[in-house]
Amino acid sequence: MKASDLGEFGLIARLTEALGSQARAGRLAVGIGDDAAVWRSDGSAVIATTDTLVAGVHFLPERTPRRDLGWKALAVNVSDVAAMGGVPDFALVTLALPEETPVSQIDELYEGLSEAAEAYGVVIAGGDVVRSPTEMVSVTLTGRAEVDAAGEPLVMRRDAAREGDLLAVTGCLGGAGGGLRALRAAPEDEALREAAADSKAVRALIERHLRPQARAQAGRAALSAGIRCAIDVSDGLLQDLGHVCRASGLGATIQRDKLPIDPALTQLYEAEDALRYAVAGGEDYELLLAGSRESIDEAARQSDVPLTVIGEMVADPERRARLLDASGREMALPSGGWDHLRPSGRERG
Repeated sequence: MKASDLGEFGLIARLTEALGSQARAGRLAVGIGDDAAVWRSDGSAVIATTDTLVAGVHFLPERTPRRDLGWKALAVNVSDVAAMGGVPDFALVTLALPEETPVSQIDELYEGLSEAAEAYGVVIAGGDVVRSPTEMVSVTLTGRAEVDAAGEPLVMRRDAAREGDLLAVTGCLGGAGGGLRALRAAPEDEALREAAADSKAVRALIERHLRPQARAQAGRAALSAGIRCAIDVSDGLLQDLGHVCRASGLGATIQRDKLPIDPALTQLYEAEDALRYAVAGGEDYELLLAGSRESIDEAARQSDVPLTVIGEMVADPERRARLLDASGREMALPSGGWDHLRPSGRERG
């Protein structure tokens, strides 16, 4: 059996089983299977996450400015902390570099890392540098969470959705997937060629891909409003919602007509393509929240970005996420959602 036979999430489940009791250690409040780990520490709680960007898999090395790569490497980790409702804190950065890497590129990478650190209140405390045949940037980020009177961390989790909870998403969807297509566009891409006059929309999508905005303030607002279930949209809306469904033992319905699809996306592509990017494109790094009507409304009042209700959690023994059209009929799901290990015929953005 090969890793690709299991897929990314099957392998994670296998490794979790292999760790056994370690994955349920006493001070560990949230372990493998969520956006970040959380453990108790002297009357407070620590959030920790890590993410790696690999040339040719997560970014196009010839078309990605290293300043933007530095920003993205940190921002995607901040997004994980945001999905828990925490405050980002300290980061460690590991660079894996080919010998011939220009020093100027490394300088630019760290300019982007520094920009993101300043924007999100993160201190880059150290890291590592290794030689590698492939360029990689790996960031480990810690954050802080408050605890309740019983000493339990106050965080949002994937397994905390309840039947009847509304589903809401920050910002808009699909821009990053459309931006990757624009960044890779060849002359034969008819949709983009016809849209050449609207270069502002093309630039907007590419910016969404290269410089994702972690919704740190919106995550804290959601936690403050009483929401206890969230995930960041990194692998595609429907795939990430599927993680919530399985962890919470429920199903979910999403209304196609309520999806906040990126306006630049709808300007440049056909409606079917725009929908596919919105529900399966990945790397939007918006927050998907599940909570009561009152908590969602309060989160919307406190959030620094728009919050749109797109569906609800429902009883479903199959624990599936379903996309519904305007008449309530289930739609065939667009292919997609990112899995690192299964052959997919496409690179992640």
